[in-house]
Amino acid sequence: MITIEPLHFPWQTKDPFLFCAFHKDDYPKGDGEMGVSVSLEGRSSGSDFSGKDGFSMYHGNRVPGFPAHPHRGFETITIAEQGMVDHSDSLGSAGRFGNGDVQWMTAGKGVQHSEMFPLLNDQEPNPLVLFQIWLNLPKVNKMVAPHFSMLWHEDIPVVLHNDEKGNKTNVKIVCGTYQNTENPSPAPNSWAANPLNEVAIWVIEMEANAIWRIPKIENKINRSLYYYEGNQVFIDDTSVSSDHMVVLDSTIETVIQNGEQPSKFLLLQGKPLNETVAKYGPFVMNTNKEIQEAMVEYQYSQFGGWPWDAPDHTHEKGKGRFALHADGREEKR
Repeated sequence: MITIEPLHFPWQTKDPFLFCAFHKDDYPKGDGEMGVSVSLEGRSSGSDFSGKDGFSMYHGNRVPGFPAHPHRGFETITIAEQGMVDHSDSLGSAGRFGNGDVQWMTAGKGVQHSEMFPLLNDQEPNPLVLFQIWLNLPKVNKMVAPHFSMLWHEDIPVVLHNDEKGNKTNVKIVCGTYQNTENPSPAPNSWAANPLNEVAIWVIEMEANAIWRIPKIENKINRSLYYYEGNQVFIDDTSVSSDHMVVLDSTIETVIQNGEQPSKFLLLQGKPLNETVAKYGPFVMNTNKEIQEAMVEYQYSQFGGWPWDAPDHTHEKGKGRFALHADGREEKR
């Protein structure tokens, strides 16, 4: 173990990751039109990160979420552990995913997308637990064509580990390899597509008192463990409370002893790009000149425009989980 740091929003990350936004919202029952059923008085309309009454509207007015906005130069990996997300983008791609599904989007040379959180249940609350991870693209791939894919939870491998006393740890492999089990294929131009870059994204759940070991690897790369739910664990005999990030030495096996309550973690690791990063809002390039070029191009082209009826477009309420690709191919689950 190298350092322990308290978590703040968005979560701090190490190269090749740019940041991780963690959303945990206790949305109420829906209003019949996928919006919230309670008063929104006292919130900042269109920019609500207050957490008032246990949830935020973010940039949504009627339905919570993030209406149309641009990206260039990196990838978004959206892990919807609980709740639903409606995706729409400037390529004509769309989808509804959640309750364990993952969306992997390469912004590349530029795309607009929206991510709304439809409240589909009108009888009971609509809790949301979601991670959005920004993974940088290397300079050579900054301007590749955008790519959109869905990793359905039925297809994402989960490795079950039992310790000597039978206490369980589940490792959900969104990306990477654990105990010879590999993840579904990442986007083709991703830094994660090359196994030599050792990129891993795991969601880990430990039963009370479980013991689990994060295996060492030969190469020293950036490895961070985010403790986001639980009470207390011991990591290499050091006590760590929830809502902390632990930076680990990847060349040394890490032993985690859970406390008296179930615990949940996100693990991010990868070989750093070690490239200059220039960031401005939704654009991540290598130089400030490239950032300025991205802003001018977006103002001129809107990265293909917006083919949907509204910036906060949501899909039909009765529609199930699906992914519509830009070529017209549709997946249904």
